[in-house]
Amino acid sequence: QLRFVESGGGLVQPGESLRLSCAASGFTLSFYAIGWFRQAPGKEREMVSCIKPGNGSPYYVDTVKGRFTISLDSAKNTMSLQMDSLKAEDTGLYWCAADSARVCPGIFYNYYGEKTQVTVSS
Repeated sequence: QLRFVESGGGLVQPGESLRLSCAASGFTLSFYAIGWFRQAPGKEREMVSCIKPGNGSPYYVDTVKGRFTISLDSAKNTMSLQMDSLKAEDTGLYWCAADSARVCPGIFYNYYGEKTQVTVSS
């Protein structure tokens, strides 16, 4: 059975950091493109970041460049999104995803984790 176990998310103040993680089971993340999506209130879903397997350069949406970092711990089969210098506009639902077609950036991925709320507010 293919599944993700998510952790992270929550409420922080502007300028603070959060780390989201997804531990995968039933499949090996290093063979997939992995990514993070988010959806802010009243807005469309967007891909925040992704990376192809191997040594491909990560993709970041312009609004998070320099603040967010995507990573994969192959030994733990866990992907993460480190979010620093968070802003109010980063508020939304976030979820991890993996794609066997190895598309990055992409719109539709094969496998998705559960959505977690990130709220940035003073």
